[in-house]
Amino acid sequence: MEDISRFFNENNKIESDAKIDYSQRNDYLEAVKAFSRMSYQSLYIIDYFEKAFEYVSDNPLFLCGMTSEEVKKLGYAFYFKNVKPEDLELLVKINKAGFEFYEKLKIEDRKLYTISYDFCLINEKKNEVLINHKLTPFFLTDDGKVWKAICMVSLSSAQSSGNVILSKDQSDDLWIYDIQKDQWFKEEKKKLSQREYEILSLSASGLKITEIADKIFVTSDTVKFHRKKLFEKIGVNNIAEALAYAKNNKLL
Repeated sequence: MEDISRFFNENNKIESDAKIDYSQRNDYLEAVKAFSRMSYQSLYIIDYFEKAFEYVSDNPLFLCGMTSEEVKKLGYAFYFKNVKPEDLELLVKINKAGFEFYEKLKIEDRKLYTISYDFCLINEKKNEVLINHKLTPFFLTDDGKVWKAICMVSLSSAQSSGNVILSKDQSDDLWIYDIQKDQWFKEEKKKLSQREYEILSLSASGLKITEIADKIFVTSDTVKFHRKKLFEKIGVNNIAEALAYAKNNKLL
């Protein structure tokens, strides 16, 4: 049975008489729409007071054969229709853990945090598509509950669902959620050397090893050496995984 209330944690329950500064919203949706027109990623605006999607961008890759307006009307019922059961339970667990973490933060810090996680959608052709959600609050009630949040959806570069990470803007700290233990573990972001940053940035631009070597005036073997050290540092096996890691952890 579809029970969308499972996605709306008691820790973030917004009462009907909650004090909300409605002047926060003004014409923000126009800015969101403008950004979505320039991005290959999909954007959702989640309204936790209405328990609904306020906006869904028109990216067919993530809509499972529906229009953005149809997904918007479905709201969280969309996930009941298009997420495999085990990942649906995973989403509920992540939702609960995320809001419990969030409840412990200072109100003035709450907009600085972003949660990232991966799960499988079942598209209109019945194929599994592993996607990544990055979600951050941007409007709060007066007592610090999340009123509205923006969610960015993209194809995941991971191999499986999960991979739950909380990050804070302008902080070197990360919090990794252990799904089995139901615990958050604090880690420090990996820091790149100047050479590693250069090589990763140029790789993100699509340059190959020899082209990167020419750009930074070193040999191809030197580029390979620094790439190998980078892979070891961040625990990946290839440049695609390194770029995904850099994207998820804001290293570029």
